[in-house]
Amino acid sequence: MSTFADPIPHHRQGWFSRTEAWLDARGKGAWIAAMVLSFIFFWPVGLALLAYMIWSKKMFKSSCCSHKRRFGSQFRSSGNSAFDAYKADTLRRLEDEQEAFETFLKRLRDAKDKAEFDRFMDERGKSATETETPNA
Repeated sequence: MSTFADPIPHHRQGWFSRTEAWLDARGKGAWIAAMVLSFIFFWPVGLALLAYMIWSKKMFKSSCCSHKRRFGSQFRSSGNSAFDAYKADTLRRLEDEQEAFETFLKRLRDAKDKAEFDRFMDERGKSATETETPNA
């Protein structure tokens, strides 16, 4: 029995179709790893794999920068308006909490940077006064 929704049984598919299904199941990283390894071992195969990935749009299926737009309107309706309202409210609350946490982390980093800079300036000031004071 096939693990994918293929009309052709798994044992009847060619090696290329099985390999493609295996790589698809593991994601874009597996495709990139296969391409890099094929470039290392036999560059024409790597070039062919790169051409196939571009031609089939496997490289451009999802953007790495779209994680902020993951929530909200991209979810389909479940058909239950009460659940959809609860889900939207929960996701909005989680996004607000994430934003508040990121703001907190930024303030924490800024405070740490300021403390390090103040310590540096104090040490610099101390070393400057020690070199100006003549030893009598």
